[in-house]
Amino acid sequence: MPNSGVKSKIIFFGNGPLSEYALRVLEQKCEVIFHAHTKEDLSEAVRMKEENPDAHGVLASFGVLIPSSVLEVFEPEGILNIHPSLLPLYRGASPIESAILDGASEFGVSVMKLVKAMDAGPIYTQATLENSPLDKDLIYKTLAEMGAAMVLSILESEKPMVPVAQDDSKATYCGKLDKSMSYLTPETDTAEQTLRKIVAFQGYPKAKYEFFGIKCIVLEAHILEPGETAVISLPCADGTTLSIDLLQPEGRKAMDAKSFVNGYRK
Repeated sequence: MPNSGVKSKIIFFGNGPLSEYALRVLEQKCEVIFHAHTKEDLSEAVRMKEENPDAHGVLASFGVLIPSSVLEVFEPEGILNIHPSLLPLYRGASPIESAILDGASEFGVSVMKLVKAMDAGPIYTQATLENSPLDKDLIYKTLAEMGAAMVLSILESEKPMVPVAQDDSKATYCGKLDKSMSYLTPETDTAEQTLRKIVAFQGYPKAKYEFFGIKCIVLEAHILEPGETAVISLPCADGTTLSIDLLQPEGRKAMDAKSFVNGYRK
């Protein structure tokens, strides 16, 4: 909706990296009059919307179910939800991580109208990220920025955009990550699968493995090229080897492989 140079007002719902990266873009052209972080903030978000009927609701990785009573306050436009997948694929809590684990070579982001059913609302627009390095933070940042730019396009559109219903028959789902996933299993996984776990689990739940009897968080690794050697090698089920480049012994600071070997190999 054009605003003749006046910044659009936004009531924002979000937590975590997707939220943070999206908000940086939105703040350049919008006035964020309230940022809801928790379930307890929802009543204040409703109050702010009632006091500012021209304010738009925008959500990115909120992690809290928003009840129908709150959604109704933002009608007819509704709350715009930035979801980092090409819906209806990867509905749920871990779309980026699940795509990484599934071996995806491209990623996507959708802006949809939030409804009570999880990630099932009609879609305003979508975009695809191709040829991205296998870098979780970069993927989060890029998709968040793409999603925020799409939100701005919706808000600035000359004519109200009409979202299109999803095809529920094509929906796939992903759950929350948990600590039971942490421990690497290179004896049954390929090097590519193991590397993708290390990348996907960065931040949480953190990929773990034991080296020289020391439990460690594995932070960075790469697949060895022919003829290349590694300070710490991790052979995998397909006969390919990972080089463990950065790791963190339990209760200690992160260190590179050489420092770890010098300190812990007996």
